[in-house]
Amino acid sequence: MGSEETLEERKAQILMKLRGYRKVKREDLKDVVSYLVSVPKVKKKLLLWCVPGGGTVGVAYVNRLKKAMKEAEVDGSIIVSSGRYTSAAKIRAQKNRIELIPRDFPAFDIFQHVMVPKHEVLADEEREKVLTEYRVDAFQLPWIRASDPAVRAIGARPGDVVRVVRDSATAGRFVSYRYVVEG
Repeated sequence: MGSEETLEERKAQILMKLRGYRKVKREDLKDVVSYLVSVPKVKKKLLLWCVPGGGTVGVAYVNRLKKAMKEAEVDGSIIVSSGRYTSAAKIRAQKNRIELIPRDFPAFDIFQHVMVPKHEVLADEEREKVLTEYRVDAFQLPWIRASDPAVRAIGARPGDVVRVVRDSATAGRFVSYRYVVEG
C-alpha cells in the first residue's frame, strides 16, 4: 500500500477521534491496514482493520482478525470497509466481539455539522443517577436506534443510555436522554 490514505483509513481516524481511542501502532499487512488502539475509559485494547476497496468482506477476514486478536491479546476489534459484509461474516463477527462498520459510515466528523447535537454514552454510575432522578427504567426513556449515524459514531450499543446536548435559542442548552434500541 502506498503512503496515500484510503477512504477506510479516514473513516478509522474519525472513529478513533469520536470514540476517544488512542492509536498505539499502525501496521500495513498484506491486504489490510491494522491499527492497535487503546480505549482509555475502560483500559482495554482493540484491533481496528481497514479493508481498502469496495470488495466483499467474508468469513475469511473475520477468521484472520480473530487469529490476530488472539496474537495481540486484545479485547475486541473493528473492521472498517467500504464494501459489503456477507451474512456469514456478520454472524461470525458478532460471536467474536468484532464490530463491523457499515460502508455508509461518514468519512467526516458528523458532530461538526450545526444540525447534529452532541451525543455521549453515559457511564454506569451516571446512568443510574439519571434513572433515579427521573424515576424511570431505561427502556421508558425516548428511544434512539443503534443504526442512527450519531449512535454508531460514538459506539453506543442497544441497552445504553445516550445524553444528547442541544443548543437552544429559547432554553440555552437543552439536555435529553435516549435509550438505544436494536435497529
